[in-house]
Amino acid sequence: MDPRATPPARFASVRPGRIAAWTVLFLGGVVMVTPLLFMFSTSLKSAGQVYDLRLVPLHPTWENYVKVLGDGRFARWFFNSVLVATVVTLSCVFFDSLIAYTLAKFRFPGRQAVFLAILSTLMIPTEMLVIPWYLMASKFGWLDTYWGIMFPGMMTAFGVFLMKQFFETVPDDFLEAARIDGLNEFAIWWKVALPLVTPALSALAIFTFLGNWTAFFWPLIVTTDQTLYTLPVGLSSFAVEQSIQWELIMTGAALATVPTLLIFLFFQRYIVRGVMLAGVKG
Repeated sequence: MDPRATPPARFASVRPGRIAAWTVLFLGGVVMVTPLLFMFSTSLKSAGQVYDLRLVPLHPTWENYVKVLGDGRFARWFFNSVLVATVVTLSCVFFDSLIAYTLAKFRFPGRQAVFLAILSTLMIPTEMLVIPWYLMASKFGWLDTYWGIMFPGMMTAFGVFLMKQFFETVPDDFLEAARIDGLNEFAIWWKVALPLVTPALSALAIFTFLGNWTAFFWPLIVTTDQTLYTLPVGLSSFAVEQSIQWELIMTGAALATVPTLLIFLFFQRYIVRGVMLAGVKG
C-alpha cells in the first residue's frame, strides 16, 4: 500500500467540524481586530490621507500624537479617567467582597432576602437609574465633582454576587481556626478569606476598572466642566471642537485604548479563570 495514501496521524484527528469551528473563530477575530487596526492606522495619517482606506499609510506621521499629547486637556482627561477608575475599583473590591463575605459566612434573619434584593438591581437598566442619580447628585451638590462621577459605581450587585460564590467555597474550618487564634472578624476576612479568593478578586478589579475607564453616559450627564471630563467624554467634545478631524480623534482613541489592551494582555489569565470559576460555582 502506498504510504502517501495514508494521512499523517496529526492530520487524521482533524475533523471537518473542527476546521469549520476554527474558521468561524478566525473570521470573528478578524472582524473584531480590523477596526482597531484601522484606528491605529488612521492615527498615523495626515488629514489628506484620512479617507484613504489603506491599512498601512503611504506616509505615516507621528504629528497627530504630538498634537494630542501636547494638548493639556487630553492629559487632564487621562488623569481624570485614571483617578475615577482606580478609586471606584478599590471601593468595589473592598465593599463588594466585604458584603459578599458577610452574606456567605454569617447566618442572620433576612440574609437571603437581602441577597435577592441586591441581585434584583441587576434587572434595572442603567438608563432608568440616571434620573434618581442626577437628582441625588444635584441635591447634595455633587454635580461637576469627582464624587458625583464615582458614587453610582462604588458598590455593585455583580461584584457581590461574584464574590459570594467564591466565599461560600472557603472552608469554615479555616475561619474557626482563625477565631480560636484570637482574630476578629475583620481580620479573618482580610487575612484568611481574601487570599483564598484571589482569582475572583482579580477578575472583579479588572472588570470594574475597564468598565469605568470606558464609561460615557453617566460622566457626560453629571459633568459640564471640561476639566472634569473623563477620556470618553473628552474625546466626544474634542471631535466637535476640532471640526471632525478624524486623524486627531483616532489618535486620542488609540491612546485611550492602550491601557485596556495592556490590562487584557497581562491579566487575561485572571479574567478567564475568574469567569470560568464563577460560572462553575454559580
